[in-house]
Amino acid sequence: MNLSLDSLRNDAVNIFQAGITAADPYQAVKKHLSWENDNLVIALDSNDDSKKRSVNSNKIHIIAFGKAACSMAQAATEIVPATHLANTPLAVTNYDNEKALDNIKVIAAGHPIPDLSGLQAAKQITQQLIHTKADEMVLVLISGGGSALIPYPAEGITLEDKQATTDLLLASGASINQINAVRKHLSRLKGGQLAKLAAPAELHALILSDVLGDELSAIASGPTVADNSTFADAINILKSKNIWNKAPLAVQTLLEKGQQGEINETPKFDDPCFETTAQTLIGSNSISVNAINKAAKSLNYVTEIFSSNLSGEASEVAEQLVLHAQTQLTDGLSKPTAILAGGETTVTIKGTGKGGRNQEMALAFAIAAENHELKGSWTFLSGGTDGRDGPTDAAGGIVDSDSIRRLKNKKISPEQKLTNNDSYSALKESKDLVMTGATGTNVADLQVLLIQAE
Repeated sequence: MNLSLDSLRNDAVNIFQAGITAADPYQAVKKHLSWENDNLVIALDSNDDSKKRSVNSNKIHIIAFGKAACSMAQAATEIVPATHLANTPLAVTNYDNEKALDNIKVIAAGHPIPDLSGLQAAKQITQQLIHTKADEMVLVLISGGGSALIPYPAEGITLEDKQATTDLLLASGASINQINAVRKHLSRLKGGQLAKLAAPAELHALILSDVLGDELSAIASGPTVADNSTFADAINILKSKNIWNKAPLAVQTLLEKGQQGEINETPKFDDPCFETTAQTLIGSNSISVNAINKAAKSLNYVTEIFSSNLSGEASEVAEQLVLHAQTQLTDGLSKPTAILAGGETTVTIKGTGKGGRNQEMALAFAIAAENHELKGSWTFLSGGTDGRDGPTDAAGGIVDSDSIRRLKNKKISPEQKLTNNDSYSALKESKDLVMTGATGTNVADLQVLLIQAE
């Protein structure tokens, strides 16, 4: 029995929602924290319940930052008794995810562009941490966006200096690891420096990853993780990208002083502060990919993971996925099939339109499906788990085997829209936008292709 397009679309949305639910920051914290016999018990491994850390302290600091800060802080304060809190828990989040919480101080700050509100929050965190003692515990709750939300430039440089340097790096084509290496050396908190400030108190970070591969030093620029890069590395990166002379003079001066040993390096793996520091990964894109696979199976789809590390130009990846689906159809599909993926594609902006990588991928998929005459009945959804795709109010796009016809009936050229990077207006016209609102989490993107033979 064949499913209708409406059924396919509904199923795709429900499967995508299962991926978001799996990254729910509130439930993730609840799963990894408990209060037992006057001890805070922290799970060290999501896949092994036997690995735990038990901390006995009458003074526990709760500091959360990132897009999921509010939900994570709320969950933690429901577990840690108020009598054991060192002070009022603090949550720093972006404006979209700000919400009032009982007994938690919430600060909204700028993301992705840092602002003064974030700087003030970072200063407040710093003041709290430098007064901690050995018998105290610092529980740090980190989620995507955390790097921009608590900017604290190193002494001698301004927020504008740091922003200008980051903009130069982005425009130069520097990798995220290269950008992080420089940013960590222009900061007072990134690259393990938050952990250094908290010592000699015990510290544990619960981390919700928005980075593919879950490299802990890359998530929010690794404030609680040892940094293996150096001031010399930062200088070499800027010079190799031919932007050293364009960087603000204050930045050049700071990095040169660091290279000459006049400023302390970021803490390395052998720093004593890490003897009392640990972290647990509590949510990630791979966990959400497993969840959408399980959800699709529960809806009686045959499932296949196309990629759990999807990357590349969004429109090119979309075409690859169309060709893969075409091969599957040619080989023979006896039952409705879900082809699933997770990751983070990119878009090279050449036009003046509005959209995001997920909307661009959805529109490109519909065009490629038309060009390659993809048979069968299908729907394809690509969405960001944070509910915000690019500078838009949409999470992504959901197209089907009728989307191109709907656009052409309105005298709209899908190809022209794609060329102008104007996927948002195209999908709005074809009623193919995915609107979830801010989800309070962020573990990159998910893709759901549901297809059945005619």
